Amino acid sequence: MIKKKIGYGICVIIIILLMIYIGNQKCVTAVNESHGMKSFPESYRGYLEELKKNHPNWTFTPLYTNLDWEYVIQNENQFGKNLVPKSYHDRWKNTTPGEYNVEVDAGWVDCSKQAVLYTMDPRNFLNEVRIFQFEELSFNTNIDSVEGIEKILYGTEFYNTIVSYVTSSGSTITMNKKYSDLIYTAGVQSKVSSYHLASRIKQEVGPFLSHSSISGKVAGYEGLYNFYNIGATSSSEPMGAIINGLKYAKDGKGASEATKAKYLIPWNTKERAITGGGIFIGSSYINMGQNTIYLQKFHVHDTNNGQLFWHQYMTNVLAPYSESNIIYKGYANSNLLDLNINFIIPVYNNMPEIQEESPAINPSDYEQDNTKVYANVETSLNVRSGPSTSYEKITSVSKNEIMTRIAKGKQNGELWDRVKLENGIVGYVFQNYIKELPEIEVEEIKVSVDNPVIQKNEISKIKVEIYPKEAEDQRVEYISSNERIVKVDSSGNIYGVSSGKATITVRSISNGVQASIDIEVYSKVTGIEVNVKNITLQEGEQYQILVNIEPEDANHKVVQYVSDDVNIATVTDDGLMTAVQRGNTNIQVFSEEDENISQSIQVNVIEKIAEGDLSFSETIQVNGNEISGIEEQNRTVEKLLENILVSEKYQVQIVDKLGNILESQNIVGTGSKVQIYTNTEPKTLIAEYKIIIYGDVDGNGKINSVDLLKLQRHILEIEELDFVSQKAGNINKNGKKPTSVDLLLIQRHILGLKQIEQ
Repeated sequence: MIKKKIGYGICVIIIILLMIYIGNQKCVTAVNESHGMKSFPESYRGYLEELKKNHPNWTFTPLYTNLDWEYVIQNENQFGKNLVPKSYHDRWKNTTPGEYNVEVDAGWVDCSKQAVLYTMDPRNFLNEVRIFQFEELSFNTNIDSVEGIEKILYGTEFYNTIVSYVTSSGSTITMNKKYSDLIYTAGVQSKVSSYHLASRIKQEVGPFLSHSSISGKVAGYEGLYNFYNIGATSSSEPMGAIINGLKYAKDGKGASEATKAKYLIPWNTKERAITGGGIFIGSSYINMGQNTIYLQKFHVHDTNNGQLFWHQYMTNVLAPYSESNIIYKGYANSNLLDLNINFIIPVYNNMPEIQEESPAINPSDYEQDNTKVYANVETSLNVRSGPSTSYEKITSVSKNEIMTRIAKGKQNGELWDRVKLENGIVGYVFQNYIKELPEIEVEEIKVSVDNPVIQKNEISKIKVEIYPKEAEDQRVEYISSNERIVKVDSSGNIYGVSSGKATITVRSISNGVQASIDIEVYSKVTGIEVNVKNITLQEGEQYQILVNIEPEDANHKVVQYVSDDVNIATVTDDGLMTAVQRGNTNIQVFSEEDENISQSIQVNVIEKIAEGDLSFSETIQVNGNEISGIEEQNRTVEKLLENILVSEKYQVQIVDKLGNILESQNIVGTGSKVQIYTNTEPKTLIAEYKIIIYGDVDGNGKINSVDLLKLQRHILEIEELDFVSQKAGNINKNGKKPTSVDLLLIQRHILGLKQIEQ
């Protein structure tokens, strides 16, 4: 590979699953602590908490390397191991006599120790953009797509382009696939994010198809391709790196037959080159513990317990920094930033309290300081990773929030100060917007809101007046008496969480003067769920309609029931439906608060089946058109039919939830149906009963970890279950939506601690 080049990766990795712990007969549901803030050193937490606030689905996993910080820097600060462009300022470059400006590769020289200290300290890059150098890389069928790959390729000649290539004999082959198709397939086969592969191609050989590594026209190497510049080590010869890469494409530079077969060498078609190179990247880095851009640049972790600091994909010391920006833009442009993403962030022993400055920042522009200052702004003040608005925003501080200034700017032009926040975040603020802590104290606070009643999910603003107005330290904190009802942020924005009342207190941080205001949250009805969408009843038969109002905390949960034809079916005010005479009609269920929110139930009333013509054994529970109580030993079609008695007028058929007829030895599960047909031609369906197996959420008749996972995903609102599956997951049988308690009961059943009663 061309080592100074920048690798690139996009992948969404982790869906957080609830893990249920059972011990001492107490069961607790908890998020794995390895993804929690407490598992990181304090100097990391402020940055991660800020990221978590803006991206709740992101998780952070510490990689405790058990390596001493100075030891790591000593091993990485070796001549030729980390390079910067020769055009960079001397602060970036190794200025040791005899090594200064010596070109290790054309236009690239050895970097300074300060550059290594800066780029290796993860705390310098824990903002929304640069965090992506720590993203865990792997193929994810829920994320990777051809459409997403095309978005990454946009602006290059690969975009939306049919693949053609030149063979060793000079013939041109045109495929019926696009580059995005080949890259997606490569991701599947290599188990590497296809976005990562697309981005590496874009970085290594893009944006032109004429790049020598993939033209197939280099003399002596006709018909060979290397999309990732694998093996393209630097060389002083003309096109040396390109030639080295094509040599690898030809025979793996003398690799064994097994290795060549593994990587699909020779790469004499573009498909073999893209897929084989992807397998190489996966097996050579990602599957060896170097599964982030950072770890591929800095070899500080190896799952094979091999020697460290040598297996590094690139020599550009700023490669992770640069690529994280590209990765971030790929996510942002594809609207993927709110997905579940896991970041693996290294932690070293004996790290400095405050991280090293970027060599881009001139130390002579600052003087050391240790002064308490506060944000002298009306709303908020941005804290950035460097002394300019071109640097990424790390966080923002609210009006009057106190900081410690650790370096005071004395630059020409705009003045920026380096500050440390109370949560440990270190960054830069514009000097004009901070002041040293004042002495005048707050005597009175007045608070108000435009409307003390807000809707759920509505955001409102508390108005705060500080007296005397001359008091410069106007920092206040906002406290909610119940954050499950109303949350309030550090800027006084209040958020309606759920219906109820709470008190917001505004308190002066400097001396405790405070004022309070009561806030009520109103939750509107947004949807209605009913336990049946269509039903067949016999004349005179009754069925209780069950209704779930969404959201659960809606203030006005009253519904109205209306029958389109009371001559066929009637319904009471509490949802008890009665079949009157043969025919078809609908029962409408309306929200009393909003009649536009409704559900319709199709009702088919059939002639009443005589008492002796259809009966169920006592082991089966029948409620309307639902059957439950089927124990595990009776869940085959054969056993179930033994418990259903019909006269010769009728015949019984059992189908799965998709309508496929089940054979005698097949297992019935949740959503399977018992169908009663007339025994005369034409055979007519006269009754249908849905089967409920409590705990069997996925409908295969068994209760196992798959059911646990599906119910977890439903509770976390990742995957919606139909009403029948929800009912099967309601182990409590209380008519409500499944909760973590039901998860626990399924877990105990699986572990053999307590069986679910059917």
